[in-house]
Amino acid sequence: MSSTSDKIKGKANEVAGKARQSVGEATGNKETKAKGAAQEAKGHAQQAKGKTKDTVKKVVDKA
Repeated sequence: MSSTSDKIKGKANEVAGKARQSVGEATGNKETKAKGAAQEAKGHAQQAKGKTKDTVKKVVDKA
Protein backbone atom coordinates (compact mmCIF):
# COMPACT_ATOMS: atom_id res chain seq x y z
CA MET A 1 0.00 0.00 0.00
CA SER A 2 1.36 3.43 -0.88
CA SER A 3 1.91 6.21 1.59
CA THR A 4 -0.82 8.27 -0.05
CA SER A 5 -3.42 5.53 0.28
CA ASP A 6 -2.39 5.00 3.92
CA LYS A 7 -2.92 8.69 4.61
CA ILE A 8 -6.27 8.78 2.78
CA LYS A 9 -7.58 5.71 4.58
CA GLY A 10 -6.30 7.13 7.83
CA LYS A 11 -8.14 10.40 7.34
CA ALA A 12 -11.32 8.54 6.41
CA ASN A 13 -11.09 6.45 9.58
CA GLU A 14 -10.50 9.56 11.67
CA VAL A 15 -13.57 11.29 10.27
CA ALA A 16 -15.76 8.19 10.57
CA GLY A 17 -14.50 7.58 14.10
CA LYS A 18 -15.31 11.13 15.17
CA ALA A 19 -18.79 10.82 13.69
CA ARG A 20 -19.34 7.50 15.44
CA GLN A 21 -18.21 9.03 18.73
CA SER A 22 -20.68 11.88 18.26
CA VAL A 23 -23.52 9.44 17.66
CA GLY A 24 -22.52 7.49 20.74
CA GLU A 25 -22.38 10.67 22.78
CA ALA A 26 -25.76 11.88 21.50
CA THR A 27 -27.48 8.56 22.17
CA GLY A 28 -25.67 7.78 25.39
CA ASN A 29 -24.28 4.59 23.86
CA LYS A 30 -20.87 4.02 25.46
CA GLU A 31 -20.02 1.10 23.17
CA THR A 32 -20.56 3.15 20.01
CA LYS A 33 -18.56 6.01 21.48
CA ALA A 34 -15.69 3.65 22.37
CA LYS A 35 -15.70 2.05 18.93
CA GLY A 36 -15.55 5.52 17.40
CA ALA A 37 -12.55 6.41 19.53
CA ALA A 38 -10.83 3.18 18.47
CA GLN A 39 -11.55 3.88 14.80
CA GLU A 40 -10.20 7.41 15.14
CA ALA A 41 -7.02 6.06 16.77
CA LYS A 42 -6.66 3.58 13.92
CA GLY A 43 -6.88 6.50 11.52
CA HIS A 44 -4.14 8.37 13.35
CA ALA A 45 -1.94 5.27 13.17
CA GLN A 46 -2.59 4.84 9.43
CA GLN A 47 -1.66 8.45 8.77
CA ALA A 48 1.51 8.08 10.81
CA LYS A 49 2.38 4.97 8.80
CA GLY A 50 1.94 6.91 5.57
CA LYS A 51 4.12 9.76 6.81
CA THR A 52 6.79 7.28 7.91
CA LYS A 53 6.79 5.69 4.46
CA ASP A 54 7.28 9.15 2.93
CA THR A 55 10.22 9.83 5.23
CA VAL A 56 11.86 6.49 4.51
CA LYS A 57 11.41 6.99 0.77
CA LYS A 58 13.05 10.43 0.96
CA VAL A 59 16.02 8.99 2.87
CA VAL A 60 16.41 6.11 0.42
CA ASP A 61 16.12 8.42 -2.56
CA LYS A 62 18.95 10.60 -1.18
CA ALA A 63 21.25 7.60 -0.81
